[in-house]
Amino acid sequence: MPSIAYFHPQIVHFVIALLFVGVIARIVSVLPLGALGRKLGFASPMATLLIVLGATLSVAAVKTGDEAHSPAERVPGAREAVIEHEEAGEWARNVFLVVAALELVGLALYAKPASRWLKVGSAVVGIGGLLALYKAAERGGDLVYAYAGGVGVRSGDSTDVERLLVAGLYHNIQADRRAGRREAAARLMDELALRMPDDATVRWMVLESRIVDRGDAAGALLALDSITPGDDLRVKMQKGLLTAQALEALGNGDSALKVLEALRPDFPQSPRLLEAIERLGGPPVPQPTP
Repeated sequence: MPSIAYFHPQIVHFVIALLFVGVIARIVSVLPLGALGRKLGFASPMATLLIVLGATLSVAAVKTGDEAHSPAERVPGAREAVIEHEEAGEWARNVFLVVAALELVGLALYAKPASRWLKVGSAVVGIGGLLALYKAAERGGDLVYAYAGGVGVRSGDSTDVERLLVAGLYHNIQADRRAGRREAAARLMDELALRMPDDATVRWMVLESRIVDRGDAAGALLALDSITPGDDLRVKMQKGLLTAQALEALGNGDSALKVLEALRPDFPQSPRLLEAIERLGGPPVPQPTP
């Protein structure tokens, strides 16, 4: 049987949506709402349909998760997070299979008094199921956002893996810079430049790193002087901001401010430019009119 691991994110999100709405509909259907309850009579059959569909899909969600876990589990430090997510997902599935069984039995006994008590039981157990589902979703979020589980490898395309590495390099550069680890940031920037030598954004980042991480503002100015923006406003803005940054690093704050002020006619509403001007002692950033 072919692997369906690729579809895990899609299936999981359908499961969450179906079960949350289904349980809410079941709760509404068993509350004593009087006339309003009669108007909401559709809530009971809707709850049965959504819960049974969601519980059925939860089986597929667990299966696709099992098939998708291997690449994430092999990432150093991620194994425990993968196991926690799997266990939480299996527990949520099991709870909702019970809820779905209560719904189906209640449907089979539709005309009998026991049907209402089965619906009440479904609502109560369903609330516990939602808590289990939330825990599974939270563990899945931790796995993706804290451990990059599955990121870049889901499609099997090596380009996606390269993007994962680039994103990791970028965020680590920012983290090292904030922590004052300039040499580490510079080393990572060298790797990023090696990986993406033709990317315009990376070339600007290399110049910024030269100023911020390597302390070579003078060398950065020479490199910036060789850049001709022409009619490209984006290049003009990037060159101006980095030139001002280099001049400020060299202690020429007044010259840096003049460079920024020269950009104002072309970028009168740029928050980045206006904040840089104000930081260097220029006129304050205008506040929007209420």
